[in-house]
Amino acid sequence: MSARPDFDPRDPLGIDAELTTEQLALRDSVRALCRDLVRPNVADWFERGELPQARELARELGKLGVLGMHLEGYGCAGASAVDYGVACEELEATDSGLRSLVSVQGSLAMYGIWRWGSEEHKQQWLPKMAAGEAIGCFGLTEPDHGSDPASMTTRARRDGSDWVLDGRKMWITNGSIADVAVVWAQSEDGVRGFVVPTDTPGFSAPELKKKLSLRASVTSELVLDGVRLPESAALPEAVGLRGPLSCLNEARFGIVWGATGAARDCLETVLDYAGTREQFGKPLAGFQLTQQKLADMAVRVHNARLLALHLGKRKDAGTLLPQQVSFGKLDNVRGALDVARTARTILGANGISLEYPVIRHMTNLESVLTYEGTSEMHALTIGQALTGTSAFR
Repeated sequence: MSARPDFDPRDPLGIDAELTTEQLALRDSVRALCRDLVRPNVADWFERGELPQARELARELGKLGVLGMHLEGYGCAGASAVDYGVACEELEATDSGLRSLVSVQGSLAMYGIWRWGSEEHKQQWLPKMAAGEAIGCFGLTEPDHGSDPASMTTRARRDGSDWVLDGRKMWITNGSIADVAVVWAQSEDGVRGFVVPTDTPGFSAPELKKKLSLRASVTSELVLDGVRLPESAALPEAVGLRGPLSCLNEARFGIVWGATGAARDCLETVLDYAGTREQFGKPLAGFQLTQQKLADMAVRVHNARLLALHLGKRKDAGTLLPQQVSFGKLDNVRGALDVARTARTILGANGISLEYPVIRHMTNLESVLTYEGTSEMHALTIGQALTGTSAFR
């Protein structure tokens, strides 16, 4: 009879044993990159509200193979969904902005081209994007149309053999540093997608400032003022909302995993802190109320990791449903935010300092809670699946 393994406070349910040797090696590689290139700087970037090394980071992430890693061909790694999830967990354990850069690049811009684009689009853009030599963004959300993309006002009209795009997009990650934008617009045929090189006349992407969340991330507005494109710029396979919604579902899957990373980092931070910080003559970890908080956070974090792993295995088996992704996005992000808020209380006054990652994770998760579908939208998606009745309108 084999000996029982020791209890690991960092992995209390033994979830790591469910990962392959290759997945653990991938996790360690992403963790090392984050440790060496991002963690020493991210608090300063967050405080300054900038990501000054975005292009350098993209190239390093490309060398590691995590950009569009779940896609096949065109220089992409062709990794499994669980592999991609493992990478997302480590990226967001460092900062949500880093995971957003990778998610928008791979699951929105690259996936949009890979799934809906022409062979010319794929050959032109995907190898460079997989290597981090070109950066992409995804233009769907508008200033007045977030949760209701069907009401978008950006228009694509035909002019001879060309398309002309006019409109604005808002809250676009990577926008100001992107080489290519996948932009969605209303047309006489319905919603269409377009591959827009960002040096096209009439295209601009002013960076948005004065954010108090995702500060170590590039967030922009996209302005399309008579952007003229050839017929070949249109994504030939995407007509209607099926195109952009499929991309969002890919991105939401990464968030299911990423949010667990942010929560895990908060928990590990306060586990260390509670063991060394003394009050009333003993460590904080020795008080019942603190242990209650730590136990509740550990249950929340590692249940979320189990859910993410389960959904990843379903995705690899080809059985994952969009409603199940909504289930994961709703609960894991909401739970991660609860964990971050509780962790902040254990840190006390130190909880508001960027000397610790918790307040940064907490404010970032406020954005993660609402992007790629608000909690309300995901709750209604699950409600419709449960009851067979739509409550959206």
